[in-house]
Amino acid sequence: MHPRSLRLLAALSTIACLVAACGGADTPESRTETSASVPGKTSYPFTLENCGVAVTFDKAPTRAVSLYQASTEILLSLGLADRMAGTSTWFDPVLPELAAGNATVPRLADNDPSLETVLATEPDLVTSASAHTFTPAVVAERSRFAQLGVPTYQSPSVCVGARVEGETVTRTAPLTVDTLFQEITELARIFDVQERGARLVDELKGRLAAATAPAGAAPTVAFWFSGLEAPYMAGCCSAPGLYATEVGARNVFAEQREDWPEINWEAVVAADPDVLVLADLSRQRVDGDALATKIAFLESNPATSRMRAVRDKRYVVLTGSELDPGIREIDAIEKLAAGLAANR
Repeated sequence: MHPRSLRLLAALSTIACLVAACGGADTPESRTETSASVPGKTSYPFTLENCGVAVTFDKAPTRAVSLYQASTEILLSLGLADRMAGTSTWFDPVLPELAAGNATVPRLADNDPSLETVLATEPDLVTSASAHTFTPAVVAERSRFAQLGVPTYQSPSVCVGARVEGETVTRTAPLTVDTLFQEITELARIFDVQERGARLVDELKGRLAAATAPAGAAPTVAFWFSGLEAPYMAGCCSAPGLYATEVGARNVFAEQREDWPEINWEAVVAADPDVLVLADLSRQRVDGDALATKIAFLESNPATSRMRAVRDKRYVVLTGSELDPGIREIDAIEKLAAGLAANR
């Protein structure tokens, strides 16, 4: 293990005692913060209830590690590149407006890093927007980081209105854009940059209000992520369901509770949506990841080629990251609203 990691392990008992002391109910400085954080500067230490875990922060982080692109882009959007010690798990090029800040932050891995790699950065916060990151088989459980005295933050998009069992997320309620605003507000509170967080939320809300839905009857849509033999199409309750709701469309597979269930092509053809939303995945691992492959399949297959959206080439293209909860939700809503308007 890296020497820095060994120092972390050696300090375990001391850190655990400090955390326990900070969390005491009789300590006047200590408090439990929720998404409705108070204005003004953060008073440390404070405790944030995050996805069922109480996390205590003694000070604003200065060496944060983000283990998922969506998490990284929120931190960068808050202007926190100078307080980040590493990133990982990338799916697309970073948003152009964040490229300069991102270039100053070490990339620990394109995919998932090891626990040792993360600890070698001497992090004082580890964030993720994915349930699978905080599992023993991938990086480590949140409890393991807590044992090492490293606070963690799980994106509320993983747990709000959802049950998390290992890396399996079962949604009990549809995701809403308020969850994104909650995440921005909480991270701004953790880093004591509340004004930046408020400005970012106001900007995103303004863009959301301007992304008007097309007039007339609600168009039907289907979101195809990947897979040729049995395509993964969006169910009711994650980011695509949010997009459909915001633009006044109807997801033809909204009765599916999984985020990305496998749907047979007979059902897709029978649903015959007005518009197909196609994922253009930068990381191409299997047939059906690439946009060109999707379009070629749709237009050459005897069954799918008869669909209205295929005959009229009514496609809206989103990146893989835009189909994930995160800062790109507003980009995706804008693109979908514009695409539906153009395809009426």
